[in-house]
Amino acid sequence: MRGAGFLAIWSDVEPHDLTDYRHWLTREHTTERVTTRGFLATRVFRAMRDDINRFFILYELDTPEVLDGEAYLARLNAPTPWSQRIMPKLGNFMRGGGVMVARAGRGEGATIMALRIEKVPANPQELAQALVACDGLAAVQIGATDEARTSVRTAEKGMRKDEGFFAGLLLIEALDVASLQAALQQARTIAPEILAGASEPEVYQSMFALDARIADFG
Repeated sequence: MRGAGFLAIWSDVEPHDLTDYRHWLTREHTTERVTTRGFLATRVFRAMRDDINRFFILYELDTPEVLDGEAYLARLNAPTPWSQRIMPKLGNFMRGGGVMVARAGRGEGATIMALRIEKVPANPQELAQALVACDGLAAVQIGATDEARTSVRTAEKGMRKDEGFFAGLLLIEALDVASLQAALQQARTIAPEILAGASEPEVYQSMFALDARIADFG
C-alpha cells in the first residue's frame, strides 16, 4: 500500500443475490470508488467458508481525510441505481477506516486474515515486524479506525442496517493457509491482549483487485 489511509468493509450476501453482488462489485462499484479523488486501489476477498458468502473489501486511501472529504461524500450521497438495489441486501455489515499505523513485509498475500481489534497495540510497528518474520508471511498491516470520519451520515449509510464500530484492523497476509494459522498463533502468544477481543479469525482468499492507475475512467 502506498497511501496512509484505509477503509475496511465486511458484509454477507445471500446465495440468490451472489451473482448480482459480484457483478455490481467488479463491474461498477469498485471502479466508482477508485476513480474518486483520494482512493488509490482496492482489493476484494472472499471468506473460505461453505456456510456463508462473506466478503472483505480493503480500500487504499491517500490519507484518512479522504473518508469525510468532499469527493467521497458526494459519491456516498448519490448512490447509483445498482447500489440502491444492493446496499439494503448486505448483511452483518461492518465498515471502518482511518490511518495505517504500521506496515511490515513486501508484496501482497493471496490468503489473509482481516481481524477487527478493539485495542490498537501500543507499539504497532513492533508487532507487525514480529509477525511478518513468521515463515510464509508476505505482509502485516495495522490500522487505527477514525470513528468520527467513518460515522458521517450519508444516503448510502441510511440504506444499510446498523453498522458496528471497531477500534482497529490487523491484516495478516500469507502465502498459504498453514502459514496464516501459524502467524495467528504467534500473534496470540506475543499480543494476547490484542487478540483476546478480536473478531473471528476467518481465512479469506483474494478474489479481485483494481488500482486507480488502470481503472476505466470512461
